[in-house]
Amino acid sequence: MRRAVCPGSFDPVTNGHVDVITRAAALYDELVVAVLVNPGKAGFFPVEERMELLRESVADLPNVTVDSFQGLLVDYCRAHDVPVIVKGLRAVSDFEYELQMAQMNRELAGIETLFVPTAPQVGHLSSSLVKQIATFGGDVSRLVPKVVHDRLAEHARRGGK
Repeated sequence: MRRAVCPGSFDPVTNGHVDVITRAAALYDELVVAVLVNPGKAGFFPVEERMELLRESVADLPNVTVDSFQGLLVDYCRAHDVPVIVKGLRAVSDFEYELQMAQMNRELAGIETLFVPTAPQVGHLSSSLVKQIATFGGDVSRLVPKVVHDRLAEHARRGGK
């Protein structure tokens, strides 16, 4: 069975994330989308809510599961017998950082990394930009899955809580 993990903060999940996940899911028998838990950083959405939004956003992909992890990604990979990490790339600057991480992960644990360039129509998206636009009342409906858009709108109505 070919298995891979697609890690990230997904705070929130964007159409760019969904693009990479969908394309990676077509390459592997099982794809785990793993949400990074960073106890030192408060997220826009709690980890459990990010996981719920991811599950709803990729519900049409039967070979995709959503999990979370804390600590080193290579430790998660070893513990779950996952030999490949899938990373989406938007720009050259992403590649420089991700290449260094891929080389380190291979050195530390023999884990390979597959880079998936985002589709041109979603290459400009980032969770940070989506949050900023949504916080100031901008329309992000074309940038995120509907369930995420609805949750962002609800978040804004509650005054960011």
